[in-house]
Amino acid sequence: MTKKLVKKYYAEYGIKEWKRLARDPYHRLEFDTTMYFLKKYLPKKSLILDAGGGPGRYTIKLAKMGHNIILLDLTQELLEIAKRRIKKEKVQNKVEQIIQGSIDELSMFENDAFDVVICLGGVLSHIVNKKQREKAISELIRVTKKNSQIFVSVIGRLAVCMNSINYLWPEMLEAPDVYKKFTIKGDYLGGYGFAPAHFYSPEELKKEFEGKTKFLEMVGLEGIFSTHPRRYNRVYKLKKYNKILGETHLKTCTHPNIAGISEHFMIICKK
Repeated sequence: MTKKLVKKYYAEYGIKEWKRLARDPYHRLEFDTTMYFLKKYLPKKSLILDAGGGPGRYTIKLAKMGHNIILLDLTQELLEIAKRRIKKEKVQNKVEQIIQGSIDELSMFENDAFDVVICLGGVLSHIVNKKQREKAISELIRVTKKNSQIFVSVIGRLAVCMNSINYLWPEMLEAPDVYKKFTIKGDYLGGYGFAPAHFYSPEELKKEFEGKTKFLEMVGLEGIFSTHPRRYNRVYKLKKYNKILGETHLKTCTHPNIAGISEHFMIICKK
């Protein structure tokens, strides 16, 4: 049931998901920080599975860098956007397949099929059931070659709590039990303007990969600026602070406390 709700949400969200990572400097932080760490670890030429890659923003960027990509996503409407964008950017020769599917069922791929697997933007967070999330993680690991990297980013629970005062979620008054559940336990079943999701703590995400992979890094993608989009955008426009703030962000974003307060954070593992 939750999978249908997630699919419905993103089918309706559509082009906004393509624009989300580039709509302003604050939202570009997630994309730019992710790309910084992808470039840090990726070999020069790879076959990459973009699992849950939606409208294809990472697919296109990585294709332009010379990688070969297979793009998979649950929502056909997002994949149609991806097809148009891939054609517009003239990277069709680097995108080997575009497949509708779910990250917890990758049976179309053999074991050890990919040099790198990425699952970005909170895709794993949209599997609320713990056993299904564990299955998805097992699948992502299974299709990754030995000694290769896996990058998974999720939505952070503490940032959801911190954003309460910014947005005054309607369920704080209308359904306080719902609010308490997703802030304290992390589970949100939908119904108040967002798709069903499980909001993570870094410790929880790390534990789900323990014993199956070697942990490399945890990265807070919005880092020290998390939950301050309006202020960050205003300061960014001044330009004079950008260099030092950017350097500080990259030096602090791997600190466990910074990852914990980020709206999105990413685990980097090696199989």
